[in-house]
Amino acid sequence: MTIALGFFFFLTAALYAAVGFGGGSTYNALLVLHGTDYRILPAIALVCNILVVAGGVVRFHLAGQLAFRRLVPFLVTSIPAAWLGGRLPVSETLFVNLLGAALLISGLYLAFERPQEALPETSAPRSAGLTPFMVGGGIGLLSGLVGVGGGIFLAPVLYFMKWGTPQQIAAASSLFILVNSVSGLTGQMMKLQDTDILHLAAPYWILFPLVIAGGQIGSWMASRKLQPQIVKRLTAILLLYVAARLLYDGLSRLLT
Repeated sequence: MTIALGFFFFLTAALYAAVGFGGGSTYNALLVLHGTDYRILPAIALVCNILVVAGGVVRFHLAGQLAFRRLVPFLVTSIPAAWLGGRLPVSETLFVNLLGAALLISGLYLAFERPQEALPETSAPRSAGLTPFMVGGGIGLLSGLVGVGGGIFLAPVLYFMKWGTPQQIAAASSLFILVNSVSGLTGQMMKLQDTDILHLAAPYWILFPLVIAGGQIGSWMASRKLQPQIVKRLTAILLLYVAARLLYDGLSRLLT
C-alpha cells in the first residue's frame, strides 16, 4: 500500500459519487497498476463500491427517485449471477481480458455519453418482456467475476428502454451497484476463504475510510452543481488508457 494509491482511491470515490456511480472499474484499474494480486483485487473493489454508493441509495430513496418495483426484474437474475461470478475461479489471463473489456466499455460509455433529456410525464417505459432478466443476469455475472457493480452497463440499457427519467435511472443504477456488489463480494469472500488467501487483502483496509470520505465529498460536489460531463470525460481517459494496457497484455498472453 502506498500513499499515492490511497490518494487516487479517495479521488476516484469523490468523482464517481459526484456522477452517481461507485467506481469499481477504476478501483480495479488502480489496483492492477499497483501490482495487486489479481485474486484479491475484485473483493477490495467491491467493498469500496458498497461504501460509496450506499449513501447515494439512501439519498435517492428519500428524494422519491427510487423505482424499486420496476427494477426487480433486473435484480432477480443479477443478484444470484453476481454471487456465482464471484465464486467462479478464473485464470489470470481470463481475468485480465475480462477486466480490460469491462474497462473499455465503461470508458467508451463515459467518453461518448450525452446528457439525457427527461421523459414527458405521460411517457411509459417500453414493455421489455424477458429482456430485464437477461440483461440483469449477464451484467451480474460479469460484475461478480471482475469486481464491478454493473451500474455503468445498466444505465445505457435503461436509457435505450426509456425506463425512466435521468434521476430515476441514476437511482436505479446506484441500487443495482449496491446489491450486486454485496452479492459479488459474498461470492468472492467465499472463494478467497476456500483458497486461504483472504489475509492478503488485510493491508488494504486503509482504502475503505478513504473512499467513505471521498464519497461524501463527491456527494457535496454534486449538490454544488458540478459539471458531470467534465468529470466523466476525465475518468474515461484513465479507463481507456488502462483498458488498452490490460487488453494488450491479455492478448499477448493468449498468443504466447
